[in-house]
Amino acid sequence: MVNAHSNGTDVIIKDFEDRKIKYAFHDIDGTHSLIREWPPVMSICLNYVIENGLPEGFDSEKNAKMLIELAGKESHEETDRFCVESAGLSALTQMEWAIRRAVEKGKIEINCKSKINSEIIKKIWNGTEYFNDLDENAEMSEFIKEKAPLLFKLYERVLNGYCRDKNLAVAKENPERFIVSGSMEFMRFLHDHGVKNYFVTGAVVEKGMGMYEEVETLGYKIGGNNIITDIIGSTWTEKMPKDTVMNKLLKDLNIKGEEVLVVGDGRAEISAGVAMNALTVSRLPKTASYQRELHKKLGTNIIIEDYLDENLYEIFK
Repeated sequence: MVNAHSNGTDVIIKDFEDRKIKYAFHDIDGTHSLIREWPPVMSICLNYVIENGLPEGFDSEKNAKMLIELAGKESHEETDRFCVESAGLSALTQMEWAIRRAVEKGKIEINCKSKINSEIIKKIWNGTEYFNDLDENAEMSEFIKEKAPLLFKLYERVLNGYCRDKNLAVAKENPERFIVSGSMEFMRFLHDHGVKNYFVTGAVVEKGMGMYEEVETLGYKIGGNNIITDIIGSTWTEKMPKDTVMNKLLKDLNIKGEEVLVVGDGRAEISAGVAMNALTVSRLPKTASYQRELHKKLGTNIIIEDYLDENLYEIFK
């Protein structure tokens, strides 16, 4: 357990009451790990769908190679911004958004309720992931259920080919290159003071593979009395929104939000943390001015560039 004090240091954006932190829920990509350079990959994949729909063979190896070559080469205003604003959402939700935009633009022909489809598009942009209250027709629901996982798998293959596999290989020899500065030390600080760290990610988590392999390669040991108590992620076919995961953790651990520290770089985890009255830390580069303004509007308590900032440790004295 660590004590947290709103002591007026420069990194504090929104004051908070003194509290005792017993648990910490951490995002991974961009927050602690730099292995996945995902925004340009997701942007090109989503832009492709919006412009072309889902033609036969859209998830082929040939198409994956084409998207790997195109990733990061040009800016795509809509999808570039969507990646920033949707960071932290389940990847399945991000894939769904692109499919719905293609339907909205007439690139995919399917029987759907246009007004509801457009409403869901707006809701996803604003951070909503479930739409059970909307009367969508079964054909559209089933189409999304079938196609979003296929697009998710295509995105992962493009990500692997663009950066993940080569970065992971380098990380096995030089893990520090892909860790946000001071991350491991901050995790150890929390762990040594009795705080239980949990990784919560929108990526698929399978032991020994994917994200699980990445964090272990970087040196974050998982389970037992290790630095990370557990890692919780998505599946290929079911959304795992971070607010749902984090609120379930509160219930399972029988704790209050005030006892939790939430650390991330995406709106999903920060919004969820604010809603549960957790102490929130946004890890954002100083150059990420748009994201910093967005996180201020979300109500984050603290914004840091990395975990070497001495002000961060002053808060937990």
